[in-house]
Amino acid sequence: MSLVRISMGIVGVVGLVAGTLAGATIWLLLTDPVTVADAVSEQDVTPFVRQLADVLFQAIRQLARYL
Repeated sequence: MSLVRISMGIVGVVGLVAGTLAGATIWLLLTDPVTVADAVSEQDVTPFVRQLADVLFQAIRQLARYL
């Protein structure tokens, strides 16, 4: 494999992960704005990360149930 193909694959995976996290963050901001506001005001990202992980888990679970 050439270096170009490997780097394009890595860029694709990073882009997919970034897009997924951005979408989950926007979803969390729209569905649970209190958690996001508390995380920003207290400068503590632990509840935000916990909710973000829960949103991603629920999405994967619903996708698996659909398939």
